[in-house]
Amino acid sequence: MSGFRTLLYKEILRFWKVLVQTVGAPVLTALLYLLIFSHVLEEHVQVYPGVSYTAFLMPGLIMMSVLQNAFANSSSSLIQSKITGNIVFVLLPPLSYLEFFMAYLIAALVRGFTVGLGVLLVGLFFADIEMRYPLWILAFALSSGAVFACMGIMAGIWANQYDNLAAVQNFLIMPLTFLSGVFYSIHSLPDFWQGVSHFNPVFYMIDGFRYGFFGQGDVDPWLSLAVVTPFVVLLSGLTLMMLKSGYKLRH
Repeated sequence: MSGFRTLLYKEILRFWKVLVQTVGAPVLTALLYLLIFSHVLEEHVQVYPGVSYTAFLMPGLIMMSVLQNAFANSSSSLIQSKITGNIVFVLLPPLSYLEFFMAYLIAALVRGFTVGLGVLLVGLFFADIEMRYPLWILAFALSSGAVFACMGIMAGIWANQYDNLAAVQNFLIMPLTFLSGVFYSIHSLPDFWQGVSHFNPVFYMIDGFRYGFFGQGDVDPWLSLAVVTPFVVLLSGLTLMMLKSGYKLRH
């Protein structure tokens, strides 16, 4: 397993050496969202009884940051390695496709959690939030982060250039995260759009994560977990199949 440890260390070090770009910038972006939306809506919106809008907003911003950065870490690493040609130094050693997968997955989760923790620590200056059910928080952070890390690996393997990756981020990742209830409860939407929101898997990730903080959500957390878990299994399996076949990596 020394190859796995080395690759994992390399992937963590890759983003850790540029923390201002990979961690500082996403935290600042989330802080701007928090300041703008809380300033405009704090006095006008109360989603849950006894919970301020700023506090309601915090878990959504944390989870959105975790998901987007988990995707960005694995996808950007692979596309950079493919374009520069140094992917060969990862493919030549006798690493199994499972070790390859786990190294990129864990590194993506580490970056996502680092950014999420940064958003949480900064947000504590603006709102008091409690963590009623930390196990729910951890369960949804791990499972949801793994889903987006797998999506990042798959996108990085599939993409031939940065434009391909940008298209996935702009037309898939951004709409899924922004239209998932980060800034609002779906109960504030018309019936039609509430129904549409239930087909967005990221809604269940955000809502289940938020339940861990307040003990309140738009749907039952067990339902959210039942939706998210199959995505973890399915995308992990598809990613492992792509790695095992060598699709766009060895061929």
